[in-house]
Order: sequence, then C-alpha cells, then structure tokens
Amino acid sequence: MKISDIIEQFIKEMLEEEQGTAHFQRSELANRFGCVPSQINYVINSRFTNNHGYIVESHRGGGGSIKITRIPMDRTGYLMHIVLSLGNSIGQNAALTFINNFLDYNAVDRIQARLMMAAVSDKALSAISQPQKDEVRADILKNMIISIMG
Repeated sequence: MKISDIIEQFIKEMLEEEQGTAHFQRSELANRFGCVPSQINYVINSRFTNNHGYIVESHRGGGGSIKITRIPMDRTGYLMHIVLSLGNSIGQNAALTFINNFLDYNAVDRIQARLMMAAVSDKALSAISQPQKDEVRADILKNMIISIMG
C-alpha cells in the first residue's frame, strides 16, 4: 500500500471517529507518517475535494492547521451530486476512485461496486479508441448511478 493510500485511510478513520469532521496539523501528520508536508497536501488536494464530498479548510502557519468536513448528504443527494459533477469524460482511475467513494458513503454495496468497476474498465471498453473511451465511460458511469438511485 502506498503512503498516499495510508494517509487517506487514516484521515477517513479520523472522519468516522469525529462524526464527519477531522482537525489536524499538517506537520504532525507528516511526522507521524515520516513524509514531507507536501505529501499531506497532495493527499488532501487529490482525494478530499468537493467532488469527492468534502470541504477542506486550510490555515497557514504553525504547522498548517487543516479541517476536513464530509459534506452531509443522503444517498440520493450524494449520487446526484456526483452525476452533476462528472463532466463529459472520465479516465479509468478517476472512475474507480468515485466508485470506491460510493462504497465509503454506503451509496452502493460491494456487488454493485464490482459491476460498476467492470463496466467502466479499460478492458470492457477496449474496442473504443481514446478520447471516445473516456466519454463512453462517463456516460456508462452516469447511467449506472442514475439507475441505482431509482
């Protein structure tokens, strides 16, 4: 498991323990995981965005205070938020990240997630060339989400 994945998991556990809000110092977290503070920034900027269902407040100085809050939404609201934020194309890795987040939010079960992952995989879309592959993947993902909301 990569250090970025470990840091992400740690922050998600903090969010669970604190009912959706995590407070920490960037430098303390970097010390805990033996990395540079910019690694913490990378994890926050790439995995705790509005599109992933989080609000991040960052304060400079004194080790860099960070507050991450999970956006409270019901299942349908969360899934609709994703559909509206997806855009016209999406790469395989980004699609898989969204689907894993669906699991974290209990918006889908494991079987639904595995079916979604298979449907949007590069292997399933191998007959389609780029950039159409990412456009088709976005359409498939949106339609699957809408059908799950039904």
